Amino acid sequence: MNPIDPAAPGGVLIVGGGLVGASLAIALDAAGVPATLLDAAPPRRAAAASYDERNLALARATVNGLRALGVWPHAAARATPITRIHVSRAGEFGSARLDAARHHVDALGWTLPARELGEALERRLEACTGLTRLAPAQLQALDRVEGGWRATIRVGDATRTLDAALVVGADGTESFVRERLGIAVERHDYDQSLFVCTITPERDPAGRAFERFSDEGPIAVLPLAERRAGLVLTVPSAQAETVAAMDDAAYAALAQRRFGGKLGRLSRPGRRQPWAIRRVAATRLVGPRAVLVGNAAQTVHPIGAQGFNLGLRDALTLAELVAGAPDPGAPTLLDTYAARRAPDREGTMTMSHGLVQLACLPQPLLAPFRSLALLAYDRVPPLQKMLARRGMGFRGEPPRAVLEPLP
Repeated sequence: MNPIDPAAPGGVLIVGGGLVGASLAIALDAAGVPATLLDAAPPRRAAAASYDERNLALARATVNGLRALGVWPHAAARATPITRIHVSRAGEFGSARLDAARHHVDALGWTLPARELGEALERRLEACTGLTRLAPAQLQALDRVEGGWRATIRVGDATRTLDAALVVGADGTESFVRERLGIAVERHDYDQSLFVCTITPERDPAGRAFERFSDEGPIAVLPLAERRAGLVLTVPSAQAETVAAMDDAAYAALAQRRFGGKLGRLSRPGRRQPWAIRRVAATRLVGPRAVLVGNAAQTVHPIGAQGFNLGLRDALTLAELVAGAPDPGAPTLLDTYAARRAPDREGTMTMSHGLVQLACLPQPLLAPFRSLALLAYDRVPPLQKMLARRGMGFRGEPPRAVLEPLP
């Protein structure tokens, strides 16, 4: 990796070195596109595994993309396949089930400790030969110049400038790049708080994932290695403080009541804290020689674990279009990017928002219609196939890196 100053004239500046920004940097390097990755955090260091570590649910398309980037071989050993998914609503008779075998694949997705994915990306970044990486570094200003942008960057005690033909905002929900571009956002407060932890069920999940809705919000249980499970519990914001103060026994009892007995007794809940759930969606994805990806473009409700999966498809689509293009910031290229991402982005946001609004709405008159809809997705082959493909991350016009022959 080039340790010195910035990308060549006409190159790409990626602001934000998280999971999506790092993936984009790797994809551009593999395509031979000059790029600089600006990361506010220092390079990741290997850390020991722990019971409480945060886990990610990766769609099949995401793992295909990580394989194409050469990242997955560094992480696969710690991944747990999701072979079946069960979706239901408390107190209602309908349910939808997805089975990898029914769709002729070995897994619908995988769970993986976020630490493992971060370290796998780090190892792959270290193998990049044409990428300039500035970390830790702080973007202080962005100014328009002829043919692109001039970034003022603080690295240690020094300040330097960098010109780029394309600036990519991969800098999270409260994106500096998005604000500098003057792109507005639409915000929605779900009045919910999220708790994420590891839990030990009495029965091994054995590759099964569960999504269960109720008046209080959704709860998800994901299979992990060593007979553990990832528990994602949503509560009304008014209850967050009370739930956060619960001891392990009380919290496990709450999870048991919300989830039921499909895996037997739930015990040993790990560390947890509440996170307010809000949707933040940019009103447009591109500006003059600039583009937004990942959470800078859209931060969605965590239902269905769509955040990183959607963001990686942003990154891979952008890299596909930029590869071989004479001008990475050309307006036609960015318009094509926005058009390519629109069906996947809008469909995913509509799905996650609609599910929360409809499936968690405390309206008894809706109960039979919700149950019939779940039964239709479970038993009508075209609907089952559509649900499976979207659950695996194949929606709209996916980037070529994630594709595979599917029946």
